[in-house]
Amino acid sequence: MSTETTLLNRCGSKCELCAAETSLSPFVVPPHSNLTVDHAIMVCDKCMSEIEDPQDVNHWRCLNDSMWSQEQPVQVTAWRQLTRLSAETWAQDLLDMMYLEEETMNWAMKGMSADDKHLDFNGVELKKGDDVTIIKDLPVKGSSMVVKQGTVVRSIGLAKDDPDLFSGKVDGQSIWLRCEFCRKK
Repeated sequence: MSTETTLLNRCGSKCELCAAETSLSPFVVPPHSNLTVDHAIMVCDKCMSEIEDPQDVNHWRCLNDSMWSQEQPVQVTAWRQLTRLSAETWAQDLLDMMYLEEETMNWAMKGMSADDKHLDFNGVELKKGDDVTIIKDLPVKGSSMVVKQGTVVRSIGLAKDDPDLFSGKVDGQSIWLRCEFCRKK
């Protein structure tokens, strides 16, 4: 069975983003470049034409359903589209509800930022001196300390060699935290 046939069977011959049933073709989710079942989705012509630069904002309201897909490449694409549209209140609301496993979030973020920017959970760029809110309880390795969800870390610093890390003071201690577990204030 070909990869394209397997993808069509997986999606029930419907666009995996908007559920359209016409003119489907595979889309390899960056940064991957090979057409495989684990790295591609089936999309309609409308989604394909707007996937990198969404123009018809209302078309993407379909992500309300597709963001809950069990397929990793669909989740990655939905998160990226919602991040691109995050200026829209409805898109930001969906992003706030969306949860991605760590590996999936890393894939989603890599494809969004070719120049290794520090990005928070929602894909918003972090800058030195920003204030962030921690989005989940984080145990600190090597200590009994737990950084609680909702903790505000003020005036963060950014790791020069690793776009996944930022530094800040929590309970008077300077620690390194992962950008994917914070939200810019």
